[in-house]
Amino acid sequence: MRNVSEDSTIESVPDRLVKATIGLLAEQGPSAIKARAVASATGLSTMVVYSHFGGIPELVRAVVDRGFKELDRAFSQMPVTADPIADLFTMALTCRQVARENPHLYDLMFGLSTRATYRPMGDSDIRFSGRSPAFRNAYAHIVEACQRLVDSGRVEQQEPGVVAAQLWSYVHGYITLELAEHFADFSDAVVQVMLPMGVNFSVGLGDERGRAQVSHDAALRFYESINPR
Repeated sequence: MRNVSEDSTIESVPDRLVKATIGLLAEQGPSAIKARAVASATGLSTMVVYSHFGGIPELVRAVVDRGFKELDRAFSQMPVTADPIADLFTMALTCRQVARENPHLYDLMFGLSTRATYRPMGDSDIRFSGRSPAFRNAYAHIVEACQRLVDSGRVEQQEPGVVAAQLWSYVHGYITLELAEHFADFSDAVVQVMLPMGVNFSVGLGDERGRAQVSHDAALRFYESINPR
């Protein structure tokens, strides 16, 4: 792995530590997150980790926040179109891409794994995701798109926040199973499982099946035009 200290002229020390930790996660998983390993990857001393974050739990929290900030950035760069269902499926595909790029980071972000530590966080009853400002900023894009969907009249009138929670559940349920290779027997799980599930979800909300299919097909074409598989 490239020594992160090469970026020392443009990155702050905390940023370098977070970036190094994300790299360790991608290569070795959460068990690799140790102060000595992170320090070695940055070319800094072990004490720097503690002086900037207090300990590994706080560093992991910063890493999780960075993951959601990157998801927020990805959502922010997506165009808002006149087709809210297509927009939502594009967001779903974007979440899948983020998860596949660093599955271990995704697991930490969504509470599927933890970094064991001798010292618990002071608010140990609060999980890393779900309440942090970084998560809420990313999730706000989903709620806003669901609001546009309800306002469009394509689905029955319902609470956008509830629609967003249902959508979030199906998307991340699919991602979790795909990462665990439960869809290995499918030649193209996105086309054969994820897309039809999105259509069915939209129909369940009140959309017309044919129209929902067109929206999902359009979203997949757009997504693949900028992210070739």
